[in-house]
Amino acid sequence: MQLPDAEILFKDLAKKIKNDCDKNVALIGIHTGGVWLAERLHQELEITQPLGTLDVSFYRDDFEKIGLHSEVKRSNIPFEIEGAHIILVDDVLNTGRTIRAAINELFDYGRPAKISLATLVDRGGRELPITAQYTGIELTLPADKILVLKREKSGKLSLDLYDKNLPE
Repeated sequence: MQLPDAEILFKDLAKKIKNDCDKNVALIGIHTGGVWLAERLHQELEITQPLGTLDVSFYRDDFEKIGLHSEVKRSNIPFEIEGAHIILVDDVLNTGRTIRAAINELFDYGRPAKISLATLVDRGGRELPITAQYTGIELTLPADKILVLKREKSGKLSLDLYDKNLPE
C-alpha cells in the first residue's frame, strides 16, 4: 500500500491550525511522534508559549494488557494549564485511548479552558467518542496493521505500515 507523504501532511495540518489559532495557544505533544509534530508546529506557527510534552504510559486503561513501553519519557508542562487553550498533538489517532489518557493526565495539572486535538493521520477504529479538530488526512487501514510515524536524523518525517503481530 502506498502511504501519503508525511511532510505534505504536516504542511496541510499546520495550515489548518494556523487559520484557526493565535500565537498564545499552548501545544502539547504526546510522546513520541506527537512530540516530533508538536516541535515542528511550535516553530512553524511561531507559538509564544513553551512547548509541553506528555508520556501517557501510566494513564492508559490497557496498561495491564499492553505493558509499559520500553522507553518511558517524562511529561513536561512548562506553563500554567489552568485556563489555557491547548492543542494536544499526536501522530496517529485510532481507538482514542491514548487521547483519553492524555486528557486525564492534563487534568492532573489543572483545568484548561479548551483542549483541541491535532493529528497527522486519523485512521478511524474509534473505541471512544474522541475526534480530532485538525487532521492531516483520514485513512482507512486494515485492523491488523499499525501505522508508525518515523523521523530521520535530518528531521524529515515519514509513515510506515507494519503487521500488528510482528515486531517493528
